Amino acid sequence: MLFAFAYLFLRWLFQLVTRSSNDLTRDIEVVVLRHQLMVLRRQVGRPHLRRRDRLFMAALSRALPRARWSSFVVSPQTLLRWHRELVRRKWTYKRISIGGRPPITDEVRELIVRMGRDNPRWGCLRIRGELAKLGIRVSATKIRTLLRRAGLGPAPRRGGPNWGEFLRAQAQGILAFDFFTVETLMFGTLYALFGIELRSRRVHVLGVTRNPDSAWVTQQARNLAVGEWLQGVRFLIRDRDSKFSGPFDEVFRTKGVTIVKTPIRAPKANAFAERWIRTVRTECLDWMLVLGRRHLERVLRTYIAHYNEARPHRGLDLKTPEPQPDSLPRPALQRVRRRDLLGGLIHEYELAA
Repeated sequence: MLFAFAYLFLRWLFQLVTRSSNDLTRDIEVVVLRHQLMVLRRQVGRPHLRRRDRLFMAALSRALPRARWSSFVVSPQTLLRWHRELVRRKWTYKRISIGGRPPITDEVRELIVRMGRDNPRWGCLRIRGELAKLGIRVSATKIRTLLRRAGLGPAPRRGGPNWGEFLRAQAQGILAFDFFTVETLMFGTLYALFGIELRSRRVHVLGVTRNPDSAWVTQQARNLAVGEWLQGVRFLIRDRDSKFSGPFDEVFRTKGVTIVKTPIRAPKANAFAERWIRTVRTECLDWMLVLGRRHLERVLRTYIAHYNEARPHRGLDLKTPEPQPDSLPRPALQRVRRRDLLGGLIHEYELAA
C-alpha cells in the first residue's frame, strides 16, 4: 500500500513539473536514461564495446567535465586509458622492413611438411640438405618452425662422433674397417664387413658371411687390394679383433698403408665406423626382417647406393659423398617427385624429367 501512494504522489508531481517547462521535460528524460543505465549495470558484468564505440566515448569524455563522467558505462580510468591509446597510435608509424630473408612460398612450405611426414626420423638439417639438393635454400630454424606448426615433433637427436685433432687433420687418406652383426628372421647371425673413408664418408660393404674367420677376412682384403679403391689411402683403422690377423695386415702393408689399431674397449677411437653402424641400423635394418645372407646383401647394396649418392651428411655441409652439381636452377615445385627404396622405407626426392 505504501509503494502505491508513493507512486501516485510521484506521478502527480512529475506531471505538474512537465506542464510548466519544456526544459524540465528533457531533464526528466535524461534522469530516466540514467536510471535505466544503472539497471543495466546491475545485470551486465562487463559490456563488450567495439573499437568505434571506444573512440566515440573517449571523444565525448573530453567535452564533459570530470564530475559528469558517471553517466558513462565504463569507469573514468578506462576512458583515460582509451585516450592514451589513441594518442599513442597517432605517433606510431608503420615500420618498413628493409632487407632480411625472402618469404617462403606456399609450395615450399607444403614440401617441407610433406618431407617431415614422410620421414619421421629426419631432423631439420636432414630436410635442409634434401632441399639444397633440389636448389631450395631454407634455414634449419625455419624448417623447425614449420614442422612444429604442422604438429610434427622433433626427430630423435643423434650426437655426432667426437674425434681427436689427428683424425680431423688427417681425414683424407684414412680408411676405417669394422664388423657389424644382423639377426635374421630365424635367429641366425650374419656378419658384415665394411669400410668407410673418413674424408668423403663413402662406405663400401666388402662381404656378408655366417662364419667370419681369418681366412675369409684376408680374402676380402685381397679383393679390395686388386681394385683401385686403396689409391690415396695412407692409414687403416681397425680394432683388435682376432679375425684381423697378420696376413690381413700384410695385404695393406704391401700397398703402403699403415695399420692403426684402436685401444682395447675404446669404440670412440673408431668413431666413424661406429657411427655408420648406428646409422644403417636406425635408418634401415631395425625396420626390416632379414631372411638370409642374399637378402641382407641385396638390402645393403641398395642402402649403400642411397647413402653414397643421395643422402646428405652433416659432416660434409649437407652434401653427398658422391659429388653433385653445386648449383641447380630454381625448379617448379610441382616437378619434385619421390622415389621409394626398399619398399618405401627410404624416400629420395628428385626433379621429374
